[in-house]
Amino acid sequence: MENAILELILQAGLVVKGVLIILIFFSVVSWAIIFYKWRYFSRAKKETEAFTRAFHSGKDLKSLLHASRPLMVSPLARIFTAVYSEGKVGRDEVKRALRRYEALEVARLERYLNFLATTGSTTPFIGLFGTVWGIMSAFKGIGAAGSASLAVVAPGIAEALIATAMGLAAAIPAVIGYNYFLSMAGRIIVEMEDFSEELLDAFVKSRGDA
Repeated sequence: MENAILELILQAGLVVKGVLIILIFFSVVSWAIIFYKWRYFSRAKKETEAFTRAFHSGKDLKSLLHASRPLMVSPLARIFTAVYSEGKVGRDEVKRALRRYEALEVARLERYLNFLATTGSTTPFIGLFGTVWGIMSAFKGIGAAGSASLAVVAPGIAEALIATAMGLAAAIPAVIGYNYFLSMAGRIIVEMEDFSEELLDAFVKSRGDA
């Protein structure tokens, strides 16, 4: 079966081969992003939990800074470290710094997700283009042979079906990955926004006492 599919791909026309190469590119890059983001979000979740435990344990900010250094995948730890390093004192200054670094972390959480969204929305249409072209090739073969026998029609139809299958194979994982990681990012963003108020109070209190 695999050899038959490979043979059909090799025998496909230049246009369909070009379509398949584009779809394979989208699929490979999408899977690379899916594995990367899965590892990133898994680690970010674990390190964020560790950071919040350290924060709520009653550590002073300097001790919390040392505890957060091994947790630099956690958005909360990164925000805390960045704001602490700026040395802001006033509440408004600290709040602006928190908002600025929150925006950077949101962009980091959502990095590469646009590619998954693009893959999920465009590859079915790229595959459809290959499908239409394959059907046109089948009709062209019928016209040239003057008959509609299976031997004449099969190559063009096979090209069409392969293009359709490849388009779906690229799109489905990308859509699932995009929705899953967008949901993960949304949960972390909500947690980050809620926790920023606690960080703000802790910074202002600590700097005020100093």
